[in-house]
Amino acid sequence: MSTEIKTWLVVDGKLQPVDSGLVDSGRKEYADLETWIASNPAVVSTDITFIGRQVITKSGPLDLLGIDNHGNAVVVELKRDMLPREALAQAIDYASDIAEWSVERLSEICTQYTGKNLEEHLVQSFPDIDLENININESQRIFLVGFGIEGALERMVNWLSKSYDVSVNAIVLKYVRTGKGDELLTRVAVISEEVEKQRVEKKKKFQIAMSDVPGHYSEAELRQKLAQFLSSNLLSSQRMRKVVIPVLLRDGKVTREQLEEEFVKVGMAENVNQAGYFLSLISQQMGMAKNDFLRQVIGYELHPDHPWLKEVYFIKDEYRDLLEKILSELESTA
Repeated sequence: MSTEIKTWLVVDGKLQPVDSGLVDSGRKEYADLETWIASNPAVVSTDITFIGRQVITKSGPLDLLGIDNHGNAVVVELKRDMLPREALAQAIDYASDIAEWSVERLSEICTQYTGKNLEEHLVQSFPDIDLENININESQRIFLVGFGIEGALERMVNWLSKSYDVSVNAIVLKYVRTGKGDELLTRVAVISEEVEKQRVEKKKKFQIAMSDVPGHYSEAELRQKLAQFLSSNLLSSQRMRKVVIPVLLRDGKVTREQLEEEFVKVGMAENVNQAGYFLSLISQQMGMAKNDFLRQVIGYELHPDHPWLKEVYFIKDEYRDLLEKILSELESTA
């Protein structure tokens, strides 16, 4: 049986049913419902923040795009009437496209919507977030929001959540307009928020392994891994190749602040805030267990007050010649 919310008004000790709907009151999905929810993400979930609205995807505009405090992208699809089961397929279509988006693309969308880059917005929204140790858009969550839900869709949401641990939920709203003209919005979730958060926490246990341990590769193996990484299309790889490594080879030990200024100086960042975000992404790459070959050649010192923050970078002396040769070879074949 589909989820339904009913409301009664207490008048002179008696209950009078209130049955006013969004459509009946002349409210519209885009102009009203979307604006209301965009103003307060907690209507959907208390652990998310919105970074985009009417975001263009391969399958059309997504109502609201969010991100949670673990870095997961959040797809929010709204309906001002009953949620049909087709809404799930539509949201999955959106999520499958967004799963391929880079952190940089998400940051551009965030900047257009909030006026802040993704790093700044996340820190403002979640003051305790550890940006160095989260993987942005590693997985996606789906929320369907409407004023009722078809029984088939409710059954599908429960089945996907319980049997396959899919991060999908449905939020059923109730709009009430009182006789005095006050407007109220209540909500109930098909999957409780507590269960939803437990699922997200559980998935983070299987996130990409991180480490500070350097690799121990032979020179031939190291050369191959470094050349492959620095020649890849990954933007963080290109930024390391074009800015970070050349500066470290030139200046020795370099602080995070100096690297931020260098990014701006060479025109690869618009400002130091954006450069700082790029360095967070590079730090994330360096911290991945699989990238131990980077830690074999590049050392770093942590911030004394913020031990998750890499404050100083340097090339280990025994690998300076190797890196210079690899950069030279890559430039000659570019």
